[in-house]
Amino acid sequence: MKRNKMQLKGQLRMYMRWPLIMTLLLIGMDVWMYMVDKKAGLLMSVIIIIYVGIAFSLYFYNRSLILADLIQFSVQYKGIENRLLKELAIPYAIALEDGRILWKNDCFLNLTEGQRKERYLNRMIPELHPGVFPKNDVDHVELEVTYRERSYQAELRKVSLEGFSEKEELLQIPEEQEYFVAVSLRDVTELNAYIRENEDQRMIAGLIYIDNYDEVMESVEEVRQSLLVALIDRKINKYIGDVDGIVKKLEKDKYFIVLRKDAYKKLKEDKFSLLEEVKQVNIGNSRSATLSIGLGLNTATYALSYQYARVAIDLALARGGDQAVIKDCNGITYFGGKKEQTAKNTRVKARVKAEALREFIVTRDKVIVMGHKIADPDSFGACMGIYRAAVSLEKKAHIVINEVTGSVRPLYDEILESPAYEDDIFITSEQALDYVDDNAMVIVVDTNKPQMTECPELLKKSKMIAVLDHHRQSSNIIENAVLSYVEPYSSSTCEMIAEVLQYMVDDIKFPALEAECMYAGIMIDTRNFMNRTGVRTFEAAAFLRRCGADITRVRKMFRDDMASYQAKAEAVRNAEVYRKEYAIAVCPSDIDSPTVLAAQAANELLDISGIKASFVLTEYENKIYMSARSIDEVNVQIIAEKLGGGGHINSAGAQFDHTNMHEAVSALKETIDKMIEEGDI
Repeated sequence: MKRNKMQLKGQLRMYMRWPLIMTLLLIGMDVWMYMVDKKAGLLMSVIIIIYVGIAFSLYFYNRSLILADLIQFSVQYKGIENRLLKELAIPYAIALEDGRILWKNDCFLNLTEGQRKERYLNRMIPELHPGVFPKNDVDHVELEVTYRERSYQAELRKVSLEGFSEKEELLQIPEEQEYFVAVSLRDVTELNAYIRENEDQRMIAGLIYIDNYDEVMESVEEVRQSLLVALIDRKINKYIGDVDGIVKKLEKDKYFIVLRKDAYKKLKEDKFSLLEEVKQVNIGNSRSATLSIGLGLNTATYALSYQYARVAIDLALARGGDQAVIKDCNGITYFGGKKEQTAKNTRVKARVKAEALREFIVTRDKVIVMGHKIADPDSFGACMGIYRAAVSLEKKAHIVINEVTGSVRPLYDEILESPAYEDDIFITSEQALDYVDDNAMVIVVDTNKPQMTECPELLKKSKMIAVLDHHRQSSNIIENAVLSYVEPYSSSTCEMIAEVLQYMVDDIKFPALEAECMYAGIMIDTRNFMNRTGVRTFEAAAFLRRCGADITRVRKMFRDDMASYQAKAEAVRNAEVYRKEYAIAVCPSDIDSPTVLAAQAANELLDISGIKASFVLTEYENKIYMSARSIDEVNVQIIAEKLGGGGHINSAGAQFDHTNMHEAVSALKETIDKMIEEGDI
């Protein structure tokens, strides 16, 4: 068999053959010399022959020597390379797929001193277990680990060894595992410390507003008003000054603050105790002052941080005040807001909003009204109120409702049967999307969350949106609304619209049936005027009563049938009292409108002595819905927010995107436990 010979290649091969290539140039030169002088050409031919002989001799003689030198160099280079890797200043190791270490360099040995005999990587550094190793098409993984109180940036790189077992006689590796994992560690402890220090030194802009400045000033003698303001100023300045912050008073009830991020962490740890400290200022004032705090955390620019603070303070005020709201790039965090804000007796805001809403409606040809999914009497009654306002302004109006629940069925059927209303007063989401155009206005009532509306797609197609709601706002709100009227202290949306209607249209003609729809909304949301009622609640009810609302007929409409009453009684009977203060029950779902029944059961549980809050869960349309209620001791709204819901301080709800009741109840209990431990409830 012919033996393969070792050959040079690449640039070295070209370099070795260059003298032979020069021979071609000399031959060309010799031909030219023959043409000029034959004797000179003959002499040149002899010289070329001698040159070629010497060149060939040197080429074949030196090639073997060069190859020998190259082999020697590669051996020496491989040794140097191994030595450099072994003495590399970065900890480096090679492991198998199961985490067993095959080789470590000196730096890795020094790092793991005391564990040198340990054969598995995850036993030394638990974070580097086989589960994080690069697999399949991923050949590179980076993660940060902690080892002996220092932080390291670990790089795990897959080193393919395809065909390794065929060439290696000492080690057999399965074909599907023919790769090593090269592990390198880079100490980033000091880098992380510098990053944290730089982050902590960043400035945060904030705003502090006194929510009820005018009411507090009116509740104290005039000669003591300046002293009360001075005491509040001192509380704010001392609180911010203790963390090396700066306070600048902008107006009589507004302050601008600047502090470092590490100072914010201190305020966060004590849960903004300034909110409670200011309430304790009392020099004879019958009302305690409450604050709203808005902080903006943004690492891009200080201007954007201030814009975040403006958004945060607006959200704090929209949620009723008496709380701190922090907005950063990752979302919004809430502190405080445990107590209900006192309702204002003035109707100035209602009149201003009514006039603005009327101006928007008159500029459009038609109005589309919608409430939230699974409409309740408050949502339905509010829709009817806005419908009456639009019709009174001679505009075409429609109400979006996809599913009629049992709680609104009596009123819904009566409106459909009445000849006073057009056939298309109620439309579905699909019809609404066809109806909406540039000349249509969309008005959302009884919710301020886009995903909770009857038709979220309608909000994207409409160019003019108004929102009227009595639920506290969260970070997820309807954007680009030309008018937003959100009053968290109102008992119901029907109460708000009853006030607005009196200013929108002079001497409005209000049919008795529509008045009964709105009266039912107030009655249900206030639990027959027992919860969240104020002066304005009874004034709104009186207005609706004057419009012809029949109280007795409304009460008869909302009586339960025997099956519903038994289901509600079953939920109450099987309720669990958790931590001696919280009632948790599951309502049967094999009835009409189980969500409404769950809310009623939650109200019933509050009548039990010692119960501070009640939570009733029920399954409906492949989801689990939770109704939460309290009287005044627990803020169920912040509990519902932790579970992805929202609502009021004493009336809230949430939904779980699954039908596992056990998991839902467990999540509720875990949330209650955590909030009690952190002092939030």
